[in-house]
Amino acid sequence: MEEKNSMTLNDFLDIVKRRKNFIIWPALAIFFTAVLVAFLIPPTYRSTSTILIEAQDIPREYVMSTVTSYAEERLQTINQRIMSTTRLMELINQFNLYANVRKSWSIEQIAEKMRRDIKFETMSADVVNRYGRSGSATIAFSVAYEGNKPDVVQQVANALASLYLEENLKIREQQATGATRFIQEEMNSLQAKLAETDAKLATFKSRNLGALPEMVQLNLQNVDRIDQDITRLNDQLRTLKEQEKYIKSQNPDKNRLQDLRAQLTDLETRLTDQHPDVVIIKKEIAQLERRVNKAEQEGKESSDSYNPAHSQYAAQLSNIQSEIRSIEFQLDTMTRKRNVYLGRVSASPGVEEQYRNLLMERNNTQAKYEDLMKKGMEANVAYGMEKGQLGERFTLIEPALMPVKPVKPNIPAILLIGFILGIGSGIGAASLREFSDHSVRTKEALAEATSMTVLAGIPEIGIQQDIDLAKKQRSTWIIVIIAVILVSLVIVHFLVMDLDVLWARFTRKLIGIVPGLSS
Repeated sequence: MEEKNSMTLNDFLDIVKRRKNFIIWPALAIFFTAVLVAFLIPPTYRSTSTILIEAQDIPREYVMSTVTSYAEERLQTINQRIMSTTRLMELINQFNLYANVRKSWSIEQIAEKMRRDIKFETMSADVVNRYGRSGSATIAFSVAYEGNKPDVVQQVANALASLYLEENLKIREQQATGATRFIQEEMNSLQAKLAETDAKLATFKSRNLGALPEMVQLNLQNVDRIDQDITRLNDQLRTLKEQEKYIKSQNPDKNRLQDLRAQLTDLETRLTDQHPDVVIIKKEIAQLERRVNKAEQEGKESSDSYNPAHSQYAAQLSNIQSEIRSIEFQLDTMTRKRNVYLGRVSASPGVEEQYRNLLMERNNTQAKYEDLMKKGMEANVAYGMEKGQLGERFTLIEPALMPVKPVKPNIPAILLIGFILGIGSGIGAASLREFSDHSVRTKEALAEATSMTVLAGIPEIGIQQDIDLAKKQRSTWIIVIIAVILVSLVIVHFLVMDLDVLWARFTRKLIGIVPGLSS
């Protein structure tokens, strides 16, 4: 340990000289491998399109768009649509992408490879949203494509940008059209419901015409008028019945009957019942009674057609009785009318409730219909705005350009990493070989190992044979290295790519790394 701790710079230099082969060859091998990797990996180019998300031109106070989704939500939807296997395969077939693997890979693997080659990135900024609240929002985004051919990469990137623009227009137009169609369908439904309610209301009015709420006052007025008419008719009926009673009291038969009854009473006080005068008076009384009763039962007085008094009496009584029957008929008619009007008044509360419910339903439907009409007009204006591309839209502000320098591989980084790894591996190999070798190389080490004093040191004496052997070994190594390089070039030429193409690529990459070399 003490020897190790007391190693000087000269000791390290001796180790480097002694183990130079263990340092140089691993370092050269790894660095050469890094060079091959850097210049054999196909270059990858990237072309990027930048799209700006612009707000609608018309202020929202004047026209409110029916597209309520945020740009981030639409971007997610558009991404899902564009990144679908079907859409990607259309692009792959259109530009003949991944031709070298299309026969050996499945469709899903090829689509997944393209998804990895498409780079999508959003750009956000602090803005004030439509509700007056500040926050971060996406104001632009970029879509890039990576590939081996610069011209194809540019075309694919522009095609992807066009797809984003087209899908955004399609989604916004679909949403605006959907809102307009929905409102129109709801308006048609409400219009049909309004017509149905109007029909119900008309049927209800016709069925309950006299019992409607607005007819209550009129019905009560009719009841009052009929009550007055009934009172008047009752007064007339009472007067007519008094006249009838009076006329009946003027009946000659009844007067004669009263006289005969008085005579009979007087005769019975003086004579027996078998007396001829009594018998005659009783017989006449019986005849008169039968005639009076028959006349009363038939509604008229029996009269002797040849007796003028009886004819006049019968005519008067018949007129009075005819008027009485007319009055009674009118009273019956008035009473029925009164009952009808009273029935309407009593039924009015129930009818009013049903009528109010129908009217409320009709008014609510009308209010909804008018509200939808207003919204429909606004939706039509918003649809026209979307159709004219005056709403929120995507604008291509930076189309994809032809890439000049590849983004991958990073040759300086690969070479630097190869150089560092080569040096590290050489140092590691030399250290491992040095510390695994227990040979004694200094007099101090020999004295420590033997516990004896070293009297003198004899330097290495080289002979011609050893020198020739060393030269032969170096020549062999040089031949081996040249052979490996030549074999590697032949393998690359026939299995990887033509050497002319490799040289052209090498010079192009070298010029890209060191631009001054082009001059």
